[in-house]
Amino acid sequence: MGSFSNYLENKLLDHVFMKTAFSQPSYIYVALSTADPGEDGSGLSEPSGNGYARVQTSGSDWNNASGGHIDNAVDIEFPEATGDWGTITHFALLDADTGGNLLAYGSLSQSKTIGSGDTAKFKAGDLDITLD
Repeated sequence: MGSFSNYLENKLLDHVFMKTAFSQPSYIYVALSTADPGEDGSGLSEPSGNGYARVQTSGSDWNNASGGHIDNAVDIEFPEATGDWGTITHFALLDADTGGNLLAYGSLSQSKTIGSGDTAKFKAGDLDITLD
């Protein structure tokens, strides 16, 4: 289960309390991490090279929020690994395909080692985000 980052919590609070407008991102990018990104994203440790790339999602790729919870409506599949990506322990949602701001993050229910020829995938409904 994932939760919002400090960045997004602050942006939403400022928006709700009329301090500043918050523009939604054009896309949300799903990333994998071999470490806990943390509330501020400083611990994000994405695989490098070997075919790794964040996966771009749009609004139609997510179910409507209900009860403070949202999840993916479709499978989110990463490119096939052409080499070792390491042991993936966490995911992150960001507002850019590289760099960008961390929006949400969470730990996997089970760590997964990704090697050459493997394909990482979140089946529909498996990537859960809640408000904390």
